[in-house]
Amino acid sequence: MKRKSAALPAPAFPSPAFPPHAHDHAHCIDDALLAADRICAGRGARLTELRRHVLAILWRSHEPIGAYDVLERLARETRRRAAPPTVYRALEFLLGQGLIHRVESRNAFIGCTRPDMNHAVEILMCTACGRAAEVPDSRIARAVRNSAATFGFEVQRQTIEVSGVCADCRTGDRRG
Repeated sequence: MKRKSAALPAPAFPSPAFPPHAHDHAHCIDDALLAADRICAGRGARLTELRRHVLAILWRSHEPIGAYDVLERLARETRRRAAPPTVYRALEFLLGQGLIHRVESRNAFIGCTRPDMNHAVEILMCTACGRAAEVPDSRIARAVRNSAATFGFEVQRQTIEVSGVCADCRTGDRRG
């Protein structure tokens, strides 16, 4: 007689991994800035106006954005030229505070959906529309750590990037 294995519970996602294409990013930006204010204040870290602006730029879409694109958007929006090291320092600060993630394969950045938690990063990237989504599923990180441990390897940092096609692009529904 075949034994049924216990099904793993489905992860509880606070929102869909890929929000509709036509959704209002203002809500995403507001939530990210409120979380950043709270987290930085709690840690005694300074969230300067430049850092806030860079974070807002990263949340204006759900696509990974490179540092030079951030620099270009910042110059266009503020009408002031910022030097590349200034933007890189802002990005490093935001990374250090866990407010954003680096998308290694694209040398770009996205906002973190769970900045108040130290967590492994799983990123789904749509090759059709360019959007990326952070997947809040600790089972993936646990599976990688367990697999690595069988070889005596200790995982210190984990970022998993997966390329594919999101549901909207698969069905042709880009209206959201």
